[in-house]
Amino acid sequence: MSRLIVVSNRVSVPKARGAAGSQGGLAVALGSALRERRGIWFGWSGKETQTFSGHLDMQKNHGVTTATIDLEPQDVDEYYNGYANRTLWPLFHYRIDLAEYESGFGKGYERVNQRFADSLGPLIDPEDTVWVHDYHLIPLGERLRTRGNKNRIGFFLHIPWPPRNLLVALPFHERLVRTMLAYDLIGFQDEESVDSFLGYCRKELQAEVSEDGTVTFDGRSVKVAAFPIGLDYDEFLEGGQTGDARQAEQRMRSSSRYRKVIIGVDRLDYSKGLPERFDALGRFFDTYPERVKETLYVQVAPPSRQDVASYQKIRNTLEQKAGQINGERSEVDMVPIRYVNRGYSRQELFGIYRSAHVGLVTPLRDGMNLVAKEYIAAQDPEDPGVLVLSRFAGAAEQLELDGEGALMINPYSMEETSEAIRTAIDMPLEERKARWEKLNEVVKTANVERWRENFVEALGA
Repeated sequence: MSRLIVVSNRVSVPKARGAAGSQGGLAVALGSALRERRGIWFGWSGKETQTFSGHLDMQKNHGVTTATIDLEPQDVDEYYNGYANRTLWPLFHYRIDLAEYESGFGKGYERVNQRFADSLGPLIDPEDTVWVHDYHLIPLGERLRTRGNKNRIGFFLHIPWPPRNLLVALPFHERLVRTMLAYDLIGFQDEESVDSFLGYCRKELQAEVSEDGTVTFDGRSVKVAAFPIGLDYDEFLEGGQTGDARQAEQRMRSSSRYRKVIIGVDRLDYSKGLPERFDALGRFFDTYPERVKETLYVQVAPPSRQDVASYQKIRNTLEQKAGQINGERSEVDMVPIRYVNRGYSRQELFGIYRSAHVGLVTPLRDGMNLVAKEYIAAQDPEDPGVLVLSRFAGAAEQLELDGEGALMINPYSMEETSEAIRTAIDMPLEERKARWEKLNEVVKTANVERWRENFVEALGA
């Protein structure tokens, strides 16, 4: 079996299976994948150095070798805070109004991708398979090819790919897409992103696009397909048996005074539709005032990218909306909304999910949204909750199930979201069970192992 080289912007040191703590979806997924192969995980250390040297910090943890480099402050400002998070992130999430285009950002992005290639290239043996992740490193495959690396190299995008009429607003968009065609396999979260990418290649590059998703351009062929990411299902359920999970569940149940709990767990990000969600909750309480004393909404929103102005703005907006809703509807011993700006371990989240009668996942646009799948996996089979899911979530393609899975909503519609909340709260046990069983089967089978196997098998084909 060939060695697997995984490349991502940041490297999270893998933890032992079932270990306590909080890791993001990508970290959990790649940790699980790399444990089965004698691989290397390469990326930025998260640290800054005044002068870039290319020095590699090699470590080994739980069977996985990690290799990291430090970046200069200018690199971090232009490549990470700039092009990745102020240009590509908003554009790829359909927020063209928030995207910033500065020439320094693009130059920093290209410079850091070259530094990644120069540092990583010598580590790659001829038989290795290379798997590059996410929007930070789109040009990396082309940079490795320029160095002479002839390995099978795949790329997986964890966020949406925008429609052609949005992407063309990006300066030098054609150059960016051309670099992607240096990969052997390009994976997206859903078919909508696949269609958008193929449509761009067909119309903007005049590339040949076959029915099976193969793009042929400038003498190279690259396969493009959807590979929806899943949970490490068994590991997540094991975490639900821990004391931390049980304690979190009990705390939620007792502190809610056994009101119907609605849960939202999202990074503090404008793509998650949180202001719209709070407005819909306000509409729900206005429409059904008798539900105020019967319902508790808990929003867990750990901050992210706090040095970017748009994230500071959304935090201020949410604090204002939560305060207004609570101020108008609270009693001295009761508030309808709890708004929490901190993160929790996966074990604690399991208990929090399990205590909730409704899971509210309403992004305006996102890649997959593993929170929706975590909520399903954490439910009590004898008394499961109901998932209310945005039709613009990446998970929607898998979890809608022809109207028999999640309750699908338009997150831009306060009325639609409000009515879905009421339907979910009032749903009979028999229907809740029937929907949950179908959803859980999808989450259980379309897990992270299946995702990894499907991508790596397709890359090696």
